[in-house]
Amino acid sequence: MISILDSRRRRPQTVYSFVTISLLMVFTVTGARDSAAVTIRVPQDHATIQAGIDAAGPGDTVLVAPGTYRERIRLTERVTLRSVGNEAAGKIGLKRTEATIIDGGGATGTGAGVQMAEASTLDGFTITNVGLYDDEEWNKHHATQGELQPYEHIGEPGTTGVAVIGVTCTVRNNIVRHNGNTGIGILGIPGRNLGIADRRTHSLIVANVCYRNMGGGIGAMKGATAVIQNNKCFENFYAGIGHSASSPLVIDNECYGNVRGGIGISEGSSPIVRGNRCYGNRRAGIGIRTGSDTRPMVEDNDCYENGMAGIGVREEAAPTIRNNRCYRNKLAGIGSRTRASPVIIGNESYENGQSGIGQQSGANTTLIGNHCHHNKTSGIGFAACDKGQSTALRNRVVDNATVAVGINAGWSVRLIGNELSRKGGLPPIVMVAAGAQATFTDNTIEGGGVAGIRTSGTVRVRDNRFKGTAFRKVGPPNFAVWALEGSEVDLSNNTFRSWRHALQATDAKVSATGNTVHEFHNAAFVIERPATPAHVFGNTAFSTDTQAVVTSIDGQTGVVADNQLKQTRTDAHRRREE
Repeated sequence: MISILDSRRRRPQTVYSFVTISLLMVFTVTGARDSAAVTIRVPQDHATIQAGIDAAGPGDTVLVAPGTYRERIRLTERVTLRSVGNEAAGKIGLKRTEATIIDGGGATGTGAGVQMAEASTLDGFTITNVGLYDDEEWNKHHATQGELQPYEHIGEPGTTGVAVIGVTCTVRNNIVRHNGNTGIGILGIPGRNLGIADRRTHSLIVANVCYRNMGGGIGAMKGATAVIQNNKCFENFYAGIGHSASSPLVIDNECYGNVRGGIGISEGSSPIVRGNRCYGNRRAGIGIRTGSDTRPMVEDNDCYENGMAGIGVREEAAPTIRNNRCYRNKLAGIGSRTRASPVIIGNESYENGQSGIGQQSGANTTLIGNHCHHNKTSGIGFAACDKGQSTALRNRVVDNATVAVGINAGWSVRLIGNELSRKGGLPPIVMVAAGAQATFTDNTIEGGGVAGIRTSGTVRVRDNRFKGTAFRKVGPPNFAVWALEGSEVDLSNNTFRSWRHALQATDAKVSATGNTVHEFHNAAFVIERPATPAHVFGNTAFSTDTQAVVTSIDGQTGVVADNQLKQTRTDAHRRREE
């Protein structure tokens, strides 16, 4: 190592060899300071915060006493700005944070409330009155759930309470409130067309409280890759935490009561969003939108009691949504629309005002291993659209108020290995509307109601298990598969138990081959006025009724052969034989 002297500060500095550079980086990250670092006190040493910063050198700390400081400030490289006091909790932040206020002077000032510098730290201040906070405007848009807000890219930050632009720094323990734009704005500086390298911030934004700002609480924009952790963002004009073309790590934050979403992700952002609580927001708990390059990983979050969906995806966004809990939201637990293509894995969605997982307007979804229960409409719902498609694999969809799965016109859906059930009630367990197509493979469909599958559309039903729980010989319909006029049904290699009929079809195209039927009434397959010759062959039915038949066809027949009726001994028969 070689010792040199800084002529301005008259302090020794060190030039490190390549061998020791990694150790230096460790000391820097963990907060180690130059051995000759000094502490400058405001207002004892300097009357204003900015004057104290201007007198500081790299490694110094500017320590600020409680009070209100009417200024906007610019930090310098490797300077720490900290309020006086310990870590004692106040009403919404630390006591020292609440007592040490930077007042930006409203609409008359210029620049951010605090402009961060490379390796600088801002610790324990209230930053307020930067730009114009408009309470009347806030209340109007809160009442209308943000529906009347102009669409704006959050990548245009305006004047923020705290600005992190192209630097790596630490912003912690602050309260940022009642400002005219975003509370904390984090921007990278792309180097394209500027003849310079990209400058992407890797800052730490931790344990701040951001509320009642006229933008987002925290906004990550233009390539920012910060760590945003343990912040509380509430009642902001847009999202609590917003993203535009950025990919930070967003973990363990609390976002509630915001005019739009708790966390908003758009414009090609791909953050990791993990372990957050998003509740009571006027729109979605987590909202994801704007283009196929928007590909966040959203996992292990709690999204509840939001004014729209728990997690909402739209406009071609392609997130992975994994292991979240979405409950008691006004609309769907997880909702997808407008050509979104999410992969939705292992989530629990329950007690929502609409579907547990809802799809509409041309989405392309993959649903794997989700648990949807006790929702007020369907467990998994597909609203009518021009064209949409989905694959649902190994989901558990039980005890929802209407159907387990509802598939409306325009959808092509594959359902494989799912558990679909409901106790009681008259609705079918699965509904497939006219103009929809669905393939069912290796599912368990269990419950009562009018049908296991009720269809006016086209269904291929293979290798499934239909288990009735409320076998009715008379009264309302009680059919494993109920094919209505205009439908097309192909049943093969399924097992049916305890339904009045395995199939009841009227004015439909029908094929039934290789199925096994237990505990039915009169006829296993009842087909009336088939639209084309009905093919029913190779099926086996078991009954204690010697008058029962495998097929009852009223109309034109195709191949009807090799169907077997086998007698089932009752318990009384067994006792007599013994």
